[in-house]
Amino acid sequence: MDTIKLWTRQHENVLKELNTAGEYKPKKEHLVEKFDTIWNYYSNIYSWYVKRAEKIVERPADAEYPIWLSCTSEMMLQPTENNIILELEVPRDKVVLTDSEKWGYVVNYWYLPTDKKDEEKFNEELKKMGIGDESELYMGHKGNFYPHLRSKIMKSWERLFEENHVITPITQATLWEIKKEWIVHIIEYK
Repeated sequence: MDTIKLWTRQHENVLKELNTAGEYKPKKEHLVEKFDTIWNYYSNIYSWYVKRAEKIVERPADAEYPIWLSCTSEMMLQPTENNIILELEVPRDKVVLTDSEKWGYVVNYWYLPTDKKDEEKFNEELKKMGIGDESELYMGHKGNFYPHLRSKIMKSWERLFEENHVITPITQATLWEIKKEWIVHIIEYK
């Protein structure tokens, strides 16, 4: 079986759940608590990601949202108070890999260009329409007036999952669940 090594920072309660249930699947309530007042900002894009990523790796019925992971120890988040780092060996067919820079475009509700020329062309189109903040086409009222531009932004997000369209070599991963047997090392906060 082909595996991949990944790292994720999780609340210490995740480890307790792994030890008692043998698996962990994130729930919406955990994300709402984590993101607090900015959950509404993230909820739409997370819902979009779930619908798209589950076409790549089947999502278990009781997994509501993905778990985000680093693909290298250099890029992993560091442990913090009440949080741990789980180093995992995961079957490759359970993992959705994406370019972290491309995710930055999506999570900011921006157009994800194919290249610099495409980005410049889209920015010129925005300028002609008097739009200074492209995220307003999705998050605000401007999308009602320029539905073709809003649609263009949303369609561009599909490039997040195209392996031949790379912006940066920094890859990130998502899983629908963590299984206890995948844990190879735990880094605790000191």
